[in-house]
Amino acid sequence: MASRVPFYFVDVFASRPLTGNPLSLVPDADGLGEAQMCAIAREFNQSETTVRLRSFTPIGAEVGGAGHNALGAWLWMEAAGRLPSAGEELSFQQQIAGRVLPVEVISRPGEPATVWMDQSPPQTGAVVRDRAAVAAALGLTEGDLAADEPAQVVSTGAGHLLVPVRNRGAVDRAVPDVARLTRVLRQAGGEGCYLYSTDPVDPVGAVADARFFNPTVGIAEDPATGTAAGPLVARLAAMGKVPEQTTVIVEQGYALGRPSRIQVSAFGPRIRVGGSGLVVAEGTLAT
Repeated sequence: MASRVPFYFVDVFASRPLTGNPLSLVPDADGLGEAQMCAIAREFNQSETTVRLRSFTPIGAEVGGAGHNALGAWLWMEAAGRLPSAGEELSFQQQIAGRVLPVEVISRPGEPATVWMDQSPPQTGAVVRDRAAVAAALGLTEGDLAADEPAQVVSTGAGHLLVPVRNRGAVDRAVPDVARLTRVLRQAGGEGCYLYSTDPVDPVGAVADARFFNPTVGIAEDPATGTAAGPLVARLAAMGKVPEQTTVIVEQGYALGRPSRIQVSAFGPRIRVGGSGLVVAEGTLAT
């Protein structure tokens, strides 16, 4: 006979329902095996489903890194009263993908809760010199790519290929070729591709407009990707394009009709990603 487990949908990096990045969450899942976790992720078909702070894509690939997958879980715990109530700012530790990283939950009366999560110190990886291959993989021309900044893998827990383009129009025009992009990513040692320009839709506090594609784990496009926004701000700070000690916003999700504003704090090697969100649905699932 099928057992039933509760589930929730959390819109992360969102200030109102049906925006930001939707996360399906199964919090009380100690009795589930990995095969069941993967099947649940396939059933929900979100970019990621979080079960006991382990996160899976629809094809069953497990992903690490401190992004919307973990942030949404902390937002749900705060909303569900699963966290201590004393104090407006609470500090915790979370173990994710073999690392233990600090988490801060800020909850003030009359305001939505905000979660800040540390990521790993930035590490740079391969630079992709074949501009024609990168452009073709994204359905763009070489002229769309930024002239003075190559595509490069950067990691703050998950290594993504950061691809700068000349303007937001090029970001919007991109239509990835899955086979070509998968080949470029595998050759570079990158998990996903973060396409960005430094002319955001809303320049108040925002430093970049971005889209994220990750065919290597079955994500066609993600509305908000904390594990890519962290490396991007780390790279911009290292290049002197944003102050080295700053908190900025990366925009994402506009092409999907789910506008997201990802807060990123960069203080030297310490990269933190933050944001708010809200629980928008709940139910039970037969397993």
